[in-house]
Amino acid sequence: MATDHARPKARRESLLTERFALFAECLLTGVWIAVASLPLVTYPAAFAAGARHLRRRTAHEGGGWREFTADFGAAARRGWIVGLAGWAAAGAVRVDVQAVRAGLPGGPLVGAVGVFALIGAAVAGLRAAATWTPGASWRALLAAAGRRTVLDPAGSFLLVGGAALVLCSAWFVAPLAVPVLGAVAAAAVAVEERHRRR
Repeated sequence: MATDHARPKARRESLLTERFALFAECLLTGVWIAVASLPLVTYPAAFAAGARHLRRRTAHEGGGWREFTADFGAAARRGWIVGLAGWAAAGAVRVDVQAVRAGLPGGPLVGAVGVFALIGAAVAGLRAAATWTPGASWRALLAAAGRRTVLDPAGSFLLVGGAALVLCSAWFVAPLAVPVLGAVAAAAVAVEERHRRR
């Protein structure tokens, strides 16, 4: 009888251990994403490689730094264009915000639209990176992710919250933002898995 009670307890401990190991893997993946994003235009490829690494870990498949770097190289072949477009969009929104500050007519509306569009594009980018596989077209991934961003507002708001967490972490303790990037990648993977199962 005592052994029956001991079994569920052992399962709970192993589940707790497994979840803690996944959390630690997320933090390590955040460091990898940050390092791979240093060229600035490679952040989509870095998130794609990080998300693929976390998908492998949750599926109990092998994989480590070598697989991450191989995925990063494959994703960066066309992903750097997506990164460049993201920086261009951020620059355009900055001009909009400056128009708001200058008091130009219609500036607040244009600024608000620009900020919301940038947030939507960032969420779509995260969702696209979460589903990336070697050989996938970034254009097709982004188009499908854009639709999911609109059709799955709950998942999109979750990713906005994750991005806000990274920004707050960077604001208060800059080094803390680095490992949290892995948690954002994990959130994107979870959001996409949730949407796929619906």
